[in-house]
Amino acid sequence: MSNVDAVVIGSGPNGLVAAATLADAGWDVAVVEAQPTPGGAVRSAELVPGFTSDLFSAFYPLSTVSPALRGLDLESHGLRWSHAPRAVGHARSAADEDAPVIHPDPADTAADLERRQPGDGVAWTALVEQWHHIKEPLLSILFSPFPPVRGPSALLRRLGTAESLRVARFLLLPARRMAHELFRDEAARLLLLGNAMHADTPPDAPGSGVMGYILTMLAQDGGYPVPVGGAGELSAAMVRRAEHAGAHFHYGDAVTGIEVRSGRAVGVRTASGARYTARRAVIADVSAPALYGSLLPDHAVPARVRADLDHFEWDTPVLKVNYALSQKIPWRSPSLSGAGTVHLGADDNGLVRWMADLTTGTVPARPFLLFGQMTTADPSRSPEGTESAWAYTHLPRDIIDNASADLLAARVDDVLEAHAPGFADRVVGRVVQRPSDLEAADANLVGGAVNGGTAQLHQQLVFRPGPGISRSETPVQRLYLGSASAHPGGGVHGVSGLNAARAALGEDGPRGWLRRRTSRAVIDLLSKGPIP
Repeated sequence: MSNVDAVVIGSGPNGLVAAATLADAGWDVAVVEAQPTPGGAVRSAELVPGFTSDLFSAFYPLSTVSPALRGLDLESHGLRWSHAPRAVGHARSAADEDAPVIHPDPADTAADLERRQPGDGVAWTALVEQWHHIKEPLLSILFSPFPPVRGPSALLRRLGTAESLRVARFLLLPARRMAHELFRDEAARLLLLGNAMHADTPPDAPGSGVMGYILTMLAQDGGYPVPVGGAGELSAAMVRRAEHAGAHFHYGDAVTGIEVRSGRAVGVRTASGARYTARRAVIADVSAPALYGSLLPDHAVPARVRADLDHFEWDTPVLKVNYALSQKIPWRSPSLSGAGTVHLGADDNGLVRWMADLTTGTVPARPFLLFGQMTTADPSRSPEGTESAWAYTHLPRDIIDNASADLLAARVDDVLEAHAPGFADRVVGRVVQRPSDLEAADANLVGGAVNGGTAQLHQQLVFRPGPGISRSETPVQRLYLGSASAHPGGGVHGVSGLNAARAALGEDGPRGWLRRRTSRAVIDLLSKGPIP
């Protein structure tokens, strides 16, 4: 039996941030990880000899602006970033020979869009200027525990009441409506729409625009960086940082239960029979359904919380196909050759049809793809002149069997061949990751869902993961949810882990009595009530 100040369940980016933050405060921290290696959905491997493949996430625009990761100074612990010559491109059709791209210099992006449609370049420049004006308070709102205070007040001071209301309306727009209000031509519209599709919110649903806006502006502002050597190098640097602060790691032993005594989390049990006593806190970098549905004893979870989580919605399942190519990709559009991230398979209307297929339980005949050219972004990923690449798309929520996944993977190949004739002839290695494979490699990726739950508006902000449990604090004292199921949600930013660690530090000790009493009163009020 180990006796520590805090136990962190899981070593994904949120768990690693929480561990480092608590260890920095002088706490004795044990991180318990089910898998034999750390990282959660931030790992890489040689699936084909000589080619490094990122197994889950690959590009990290949120990481470089996240207060959680920036505060760790990971560069001092071996992390190096690399960028593709261009961040993002989007082919409008398989016949597109002049696909729009986001260049490193916003003036070049604007000039290219202006060439295609007078006025769109001017609109792009204005959008970038707006971004720089509101970036700091907007990211503060995004990354702060809910409800945020400083970000909204800073935005109000900077813009004034009337303009703040206009910006709020703009950010709540459906992505399709936002793109059509901003630009006249499909080329510019697709740069925003493709980025909006990195989440699972339909392009005609309110709130989908803010994802497209933020990712598009991050792509223009600093590109889509990747860790040199593979995604696993980001996790390795985070582990080194946490170990440097004093955290200890225990791999290959899944936590099977959280022990609760007198309404307080006091430790965890593992599959091997080990027990870790937690004097001060337990941080759970696990999905909300796992925390409340299997790790906690029945008596510790209010019936109202269980009932609310019956309505928890996962994001759409991911299918990922990894490729090793003997040569660079023969794109019809030369502009795509230097783009790290490429969006393929759907134009403006096609994105709506693709999402309709997912909504109606249809395996898409022509899937929309996110495609990563990893050697283009980081030359260390494969031998010179070759390409390590992947394609990523979605299945409908209720269709995650291997046969459907294999059918969709074949259609992914077809889309790539249509956009890059001769692609198949250059493939020397191909590995499919089905939803079942993703979940087997990381229990948080239930059914291949990589976002910790849908990013749609009904499960964000005060509703993530459910009403009354939207902060890191839980109905169990000294237990904190620090995963993508908590606000602010998915993406490799580590903020959910940081928020959980800060909540634990804030409630600890005699000076935390007021915060403990206040948070408990709020949780008790909101997590209880009649069940229809």
